[in-house]
Amino acid sequence: MARASATFYAGPDPLSHFTTAPEISQMFGELVGLALAQAWVDQGAPARFTLAELGPGRGTLMADILRATRAVPGFHAAAEVALLEASPVLRKVQDKTIGRDRGLGLTWIGTADDLPEQPLFLIANEFFDALPIHQYQFRNGLWHERLVGLKDGHLAFGLAERGQGTTSTLADRQRDEGLIIEEGRIGLFVMRQIAHRLQHYGGLALVIDYGDWRSRGDTLQALRRHAFDDPLAHPGAADLTAHVDFEALALLQDHHFTTQTAFLQRLGIESRADRLAQGLTGAARESHLAALRRLTHPEEMGSLFKVLALTRPMAPLPPGFDP
Repeated sequence: MARASATFYAGPDPLSHFTTAPEISQMFGELVGLALAQAWVDQGAPARFTLAELGPGRGTLMADILRATRAVPGFHAAAEVALLEASPVLRKVQDKTIGRDRGLGLTWIGTADDLPEQPLFLIANEFFDALPIHQYQFRNGLWHERLVGLKDGHLAFGLAERGQGTTSTLADRQRDEGLIIEEGRIGLFVMRQIAHRLQHYGGLALVIDYGDWRSRGDTLQALRRHAFDDPLAHPGAADLTAHVDFEALALLQDHHFTTQTAFLQRLGIESRADRLAQGLTGAARESHLAALRRLTHPEEMGSLFKVLALTRPMAPLPPGFDP
């Protein structure tokens, strides 16, 4: 049997199954970009820094960030844009979306370890939810890894015969019979590379994703054609994701955590929405207001999505995390 995991769909159209916040409204990318730029100013406006995005999708978010920050004095001149993207298909899409006419050094990297050793201002929106996970189930006094194998010719979940005591993730979890928990080892490895750069060179990392401070239970899910699907029903043809355990990613002492609603409201999304709505009527206005609701309402993305900010010790409080 093989380990159960969530993994990014890497077919001919990797983003055909879902729509992310940057595609919902330009306001999302604009506010994220201005938050990163303000953090850059607050930290002394370093003369060279990396402006990075993990899993840039179609490139919409980075394009909005660059457009919104164009008027920030010195920001573009100091920025080296790095996109962590494994898909050759998406790299071509991102190149077209972002363009090369801004005079910025735009590069693609394969791992977080390829990020330059310099100040880092980074956004990871719906990136960590798509990385592989390990699942464990508590049975008969031990944690057993959850695996995938064949049963009657179909993929099915099972458990490793040999159990284990504890790992760092399992050590302080409650031990109810049958309880399933998740561990994102690859996400933790990526975050260690980011934390190293923040600790030594400064900057800010914003992680925006769905999940909670601590992962609870089995959150592995599949999206296919914009609808939920059985995670084992269509291997290679669905996007597999799992909720993010933000506690595990908060590697630096200086970290801040809030909901997407609070983050965007503190950055002024309602004022920005009002300004954009002034020139809209009819269906266009209704669509604009629906996008605002989808991004911020607690019953939509507002509460499900969380925002984690990491900085090195004594750095100024990042925008969007005011008390």
